[in-house]
Amino acid sequence: MSDDTIRLATIGRIIRGRWRLLTVLAVVGALVGYGASLLFPPSFTASASVLLPGQWEERELLTQVDVATSSTVVDRAAAALGWAGVSGSELRDRVGAKAADGNIITVSGTADTPERAQRLTDQMVHQFVTFAARMAGESADPEAAARPEALRQTVVQTSRRITELAEAADPGRTVEGVQTRTELAKLRTALQEALNKLDQATPAANKANMVVMGPATRPAGEAPPTRTQLIAAGALLFFLLAVIGHLTAARRGHRLRAAPEIAAALGSTLLGTVDVPEERPARRPAGRGWWARIRALLDLDVRWDAPAPQTSGDEASRQLRYRRLCARLRDELPAPRRLLVVVPDGDEIAGRAAGQLAVEAGGAPSPSSSYRGCPVLRTVAVSVDRPMVPDRDDESGVLVVLSAGSWTASELTGIAEACADAQHEVVGIVLAGPVRARPTRSADRPRPPAAPVLAVADDATGGAA
Repeated sequence: MSDDTIRLATIGRIIRGRWRLLTVLAVVGALVGYGASLLFPPSFTASASVLLPGQWEERELLTQVDVATSSTVVDRAAAALGWAGVSGSELRDRVGAKAADGNIITVSGTADTPERAQRLTDQMVHQFVTFAARMAGESADPEAAARPEALRQTVVQTSRRITELAEAADPGRTVEGVQTRTELAKLRTALQEALNKLDQATPAANKANMVVMGPATRPAGEAPPTRTQLIAAGALLFFLLAVIGHLTAARRGHRLRAAPEIAAALGSTLLGTVDVPEERPARRPAGRGWWARIRALLDLDVRWDAPAPQTSGDEASRQLRYRRLCARLRDELPAPRRLLVVVPDGDEIAGRAAGQLAVEAGGAPSPSSSYRGCPVLRTVAVSVDRPMVPDRDDESGVLVVLSAGSWTASELTGIAEACADAQHEVVGIVLAGPVRARPTRSADRPRPPAAPVLAVADDATGGAA
């Protein structure tokens, strides 16, 4: 797991193997989210839009956004509302404004009830429009403001003079008189249109004519984050943290999987591998203490990152592996000897493999057996936390049986050191792997006869010493 790429299948294995723990943590996260929702009372947000007619640049719109949320506008809105215990500084965190497309500024207000949110927004819009109009009038240059008025008076006087000239001309008696009156009328119309365009192009007039696009709409629901959102966010956060924690622990654990690494950690050689049919893990009885009961309830003692079992052959092929392993033991130890089989405590696969190996080694003797001389086996379970191997009695060495990918290098080195302290030599290693058993043979099909093995002592049944 430490060197593998994290895939969706890995996360699926975490969910399948730790679904109880993940469920409990998600519930705890939901409770934390509910507690957080009690600290933050529900809020409601209303908004209203203000239209700015005319041509506005982007920086000018941003300036108006700042004006809409300025302290002057907020303080005036707070004074107009007159809410007890609510000052302008407190309202500043509850209001906001942003520029939208089409020269529209959206002003929003947040309060603890929909009615108060609506009143706050309407008052903010009113104070903003009033203050902006006042600013536009005060910031205008007096001389610049007087120029359009003087021009307007000049145009009015010119129009009157044109009218007088038109009346003084020959009133329709000659063609020249008619043309003169027509040209004067066109000139008067052009001057009036130019004056109207001048009035429309005046910036101060545009900025002073902001349009409020209706009152604020009363909010129908709470503003985010709502209580439901906080509960869902807490459950999702705790769930993700639990998954990330499992992935981090798996990457930092570095359990040995390769046979050369396991052999180097134990300081011996690999004699062979055996297959153990996968079974539904039986629930272990809860140990003493509340922590042991919690671990058993949440399946913390069951590994989730064990390699996926592969499909094996039939029962005969699996037994053949055990018999060949007994033959290798006979070749390694020519004389009949007694071996101590060490199994790491908690390694269920290795324990079943050691028991099956003891059964195959303790089969009924046969004169024609080629496995005569197989050592007598005695199985013991050794804790990896504080390994303790029985002192040497009449055993000629230690055979370590374990499953790959279950133990770290330091744990296996501790077992090897415990064997050395008890004056045992590790003569070999057997790796046990879980497999998916194929369907058994039909009842009418005969099973191949088991290969005979040499007799062993009565205590070679794989029981713990």
